[in-house]
Amino acid sequence: SKEPRFQISDGPNTQLIFGVDINGLKPGDAAFFDESVFGYPVPRISEIPPGTYTIQAFLNRYETFHRADGHIVKLPMDKGEGQRWVQKPGNFFSTPQDVKIDPQKDKKITIVLDQEIPPIPDPPETKYIKHIKIQSQLLTEFWGRPMFLGAHILLPEGFDTHPEARYPLVINHGHFPYTFGGFREIPPDPDLEPTYSDRFDWPGYNKTVQEHAYKFYQEWTGPDFPRFLIIQIQHANPYYDDSYAVNSVNVGPYGDAITYELIPYIEKIS
Repeated sequence: SKEPRFQISDGPNTQLIFGVDINGLKPGDAAFFDESVFGYPVPRISEIPPGTYTIQAFLNRYETFHRADGHIVKLPMDKGEGQRWVQKPGNFFSTPQDVKIDPQKDKKITIVLDQEIPPIPDPPETKYIKHIKIQSQLLTEFWGRPMFLGAHILLPEGFDTHPEARYPLVINHGHFPYTFGGFREIPPDPDLEPTYSDRFDWPGYNKTVQEHAYKFYQEWTGPDFPRFLIIQIQHANPYYDDSYAVNSVNVGPYGDAITYELIPYIEKIS
């Protein structure tokens, strides 16, 4: 079964979660969870039904930013995971353990943060998919530390054999895909176990995704398909998995950074 950290959501099927804010926790220090701690969907520890549970501790680490607007804020910096806290490199978690819980009995349970999420490897490149990353001067000045923008680039058929050609550029805004999504260079997996999508009410949705992604590859590389570049922008920030590509008083000048730094860089190298 999945670790508890992968079973937490904001929906009705979530498992129990309780959280506390801590500051300056050092190795060997302890954080305490008692009746004062708020939880979801069960609000208090005393309301947990008695039974045996698999429990796990998790620490979502925040960093301090000294912004150019004078504000000092503590936020969980994106580490290449798209603001998914359960996958953020550098976060600590404990090995899951089974314990018997009875809120009516005074019992102390000790959990040790003995694991750390490793760095996320760079996504692989292919003949058609490339990845870039640049430091943004505008965002670096705003956030008071080096800040970066990236993009996944889908190259047209013949790009490598026509270096003198210039192509139109299509910008596709999404959230935070690990690599260029919806493009598959190999046929769908015939042994893929179909899964149901709650979001789309679609049986076998994962198989449909593979089928359409491979169909797109076949069309993209076909002799009659228009030749152009598509980019998916990577603009996760300390708040969200993307910036909506606009300037923001609180998130920073992402609109300008994308328009005047990232896109000109892509145009220059392609």
